[in-house]
Amino acid sequence: MGRWMRPEVYPLLAAMTFVTSLCTFQLVRNVLQNPDVRVNKAHRKMAVLENREEGMKYAEHGFRKFLRTRPPEVMPTINHFFSQDN
Repeated sequence: MGRWMRPEVYPLLAAMTFVTSLCTFQLVRNVLQNPDVRVNKAHRKMAVLENREEGMKYAEHGFRKFLRTRPPEVMPTINHFFSQDN
């Protein structure tokens, strides 16, 4: 990057970039896809939106559907290793 930045700062810079990108992703996702956020002027006039299908689509996204098929283990290899009877 240059001489003005110390090499010890690179891991911190990487972590902060990663966290900032996650926050930006979540913000953009909520603004564009969340049914409770009303950017459109026509939707803001309505007190209650009848959008159950849109809400279910937002709540049941692809990553959640993928995780339902996976076993609830954080590290399956280590769990399997320590649970074996020798």
